[in-house]
Amino acid sequence: MYLNNKVIEEISLHALKTYPEECCGIVTGNDDRQTAHPCLNIQNSLHAEDPGRYPRDARTAYTIDRKEIADIVSLAKQKGEGIIAFYHSHPEHDPYFSQDDKDAQTVFGEPEWPDTFQVVVSVKAGKIHDMKCYKWDREKKDFIQNKTSATNEHE
Repeated sequence: MYLNNKVIEEISLHALKTYPEECCGIVTGNDDRQTAHPCLNIQNSLHAEDPGRYPRDARTAYTIDRKEIADIVSLAKQKGEGIIAFYHSHPEHDPYFSQDDKDAQTVFGEPEWPDTFQVVVSVKAGKIHDMKCYKWDREKKDFIQNKTSATNEHE
């Protein structure tokens, strides 16, 4: 499955809108229809409330409120759709899937959403620089770059 051009454009616009902070969101849908759901990055609030536990702010981290995730998942299920991807941006950095990204997506070493794509958008100097897609590899027990799905990436 590929993300359609409209969703890729919406993710890119969301990343530009939130720059220089990280954006985050969820893509729901099926083979026929896809919807990007831009989410609120609550990382600044978490950092302000407890900088010891959350040392990074929204310029270098993101967190989606669990209730917002639950609401999007519920709406998708009502429509007979699934979760296709989670996305976030890396302002002034390349679109790699960091250890922090891996930690945020896994519980006890396994992802909560193993069949979803993880899309990372690089924004540099206020412009989209690159976009990469990652997917959980059950054998390697790691997220690996996926060059054939989600964003029509090329080597």
